Formats: sequence, C-alpha cells, structure tokens
Amino acid sequence: MSDIETKEALDRDIVRLEASLRELSEQAAAASGAANEEAIATRIEEEQARLDDLRSRRKALDRA
Repeated sequence: MSDIETKEALDRDIVRLEASLRELSEQAAAASGAANEEAIATRIEEEQARLDDLRSRRKALDRA
C-alpha cells in the first residue's frame, strides 16, 4: 500500500471516528442512568484513544 493510499485510509478512519464521537457525545447528553452514562463514557474514552492514535500515525506519514 502506498503512502497516499495509507493517508487516504487514515483520513477516512479519522472522519468516521470524529462522527462517532459526536454521536456518542449527543447520546451522553441525552442519557439517563448511571449505567448508561458510564457505558457511553467508556466508549468515548476508547474512541478518543483510537482517534488520537490515528492522528498520530497520520502526522508521522506527513513527516516521512
């Protein structure tokens, strides 16, 4: 896979994760009950970690 294809794939994944995080934030605002809020908060943390990793990998490709 070329760097261009890799960058495009990372960009697509970043856009998807950003959309997912927006949706999860909306769900968190509407959630009631500690269990729901905790589950959504955990998912947000996981998605944010994945997004941070993808952004880091994308920046590394830009520097290469």
